Amino acid sequence: MVAQPAPPPSPRPRRGEVARRLASQLERAAKAFPAVVLTGPRRAGKTTLLRSLRPDADYRLLEEPDLVTQIRTDPRSFMESLRTPVILDEVQNVPEIFPWVRARIDAAPSRRGRYFLTGSRDFSLMEGVSESMTGRAAILRLLPLSTQETPKVTMIDGGYPEVLRRPRDRSLWFASYLQTYVERDVRSILAVRDLATFRRFLALLSTRHAQVLNRTDLAAPLGVSVPTISQWLGILETTGVIALVHPWHDHAGKRLVKSPKVYFIDSGLACHLLGIASDADLRRSPFVGSVFEGFVAAEILKAQVNAGRPPQLFWFRDRRGLEVDFVVPTPRGEAMLVEAKATRTVRPEFAAPMLRLATAMRGRGGRAPRCLVVHEGPALATRALSPGAEAVDLAGLLEVVGESR
Repeated sequence: MVAQPAPPPSPRPRRGEVARRLASQLERAAKAFPAVVLTGPRRAGKTTLLRSLRPDADYRLLEEPDLVTQIRTDPRSFMESLRTPVILDEVQNVPEIFPWVRARIDAAPSRRGRYFLTGSRDFSLMEGVSESMTGRAAILRLLPLSTQETPKVTMIDGGYPEVLRRPRDRSLWFASYLQTYVERDVRSILAVRDLATFRRFLALLSTRHAQVLNRTDLAAPLGVSVPTISQWLGILETTGVIALVHPWHDHAGKRLVKSPKVYFIDSGLACHLLGIASDADLRRSPFVGSVFEGFVAAEILKAQVNAGRPPQLFWFRDRRGLEVDFVVPTPRGEAMLVEAKATRTVRPEFAAPMLRLATAMRGRGGRAPRCLVVHEGPALATRALSPGAEAVDLAGLLEVVGESR
């Protein structure tokens, strides 16, 4: 097997900025493709990252009404006005531009790193990319900041850069974020007439954080249909607000539970929707276990996408009630089993469900998976918890996830 070259070192961030782990992957992609597409939720830091890596690049924000009108009425003139490299920000607002970018790339296919496109809606953006940019663009995803990037990321604050810069204004920032998100993104994607009901839906969904998704259970108290709930969940997923973690299936392809679990990607947003305003409130809250489990889920996903890997995270429950929080596949075809416990006191019985599942997996001819109980920390003097299981803090878990590349 040919060894993969190490990614180039990440450029130094500007003063006051946090170095993003995705930067080296983005630089590698820019050397291999004419275009790079960077997706992720609004305010996760996509524009900041690109402008720090390409400070001299031309920049156009495709949300300005005059610019959108110009592109739609005279795309040729707009393309001729660009100086490459160029950053086209929020490109999903003008999908008509994709064929024109493709034509420019095809005119000089050997020139790399010319177009950097960002978007906050995965579905609409990927639709344009798949139709016009196949083989011409690398696709990367940026999520809010991770604990591996800055120790300021916590369950109560989450990882949005602006919140971490001004944590005292956390509540005001999230309230403004939600208002802007609902008024702009939701209304532009779907003709949601009753925005107040959608806001109630967000608050209700936060109480299902880290739980099995039951669409009927969400629809009934809101007085809307199950298909409407499915549409709304689709919006939240494609705009990077939630992640749906699907059940793991065995080698026979037989899923034991069909429904996914729902997680808010940013724990700070989840806490805001739950009315949790401080760390002390969180410790007293009945949702502390769910928030910690969601925090772990998001950190695993961030570690994967920051390494340029597709997000792969599953959960397990069989008909007899055996349940494991997370099954994390590795590129080598193996799996890790993870239990998240919001405690600093780790007991061997926490690992019992994982060990039962590991025994079943081994009995089907597979390799014994690594079993990890992740706790709130601090790191213990020894990781050994019981035969076949380890206890790790979140940093230790992410270290293991990184080793599995």
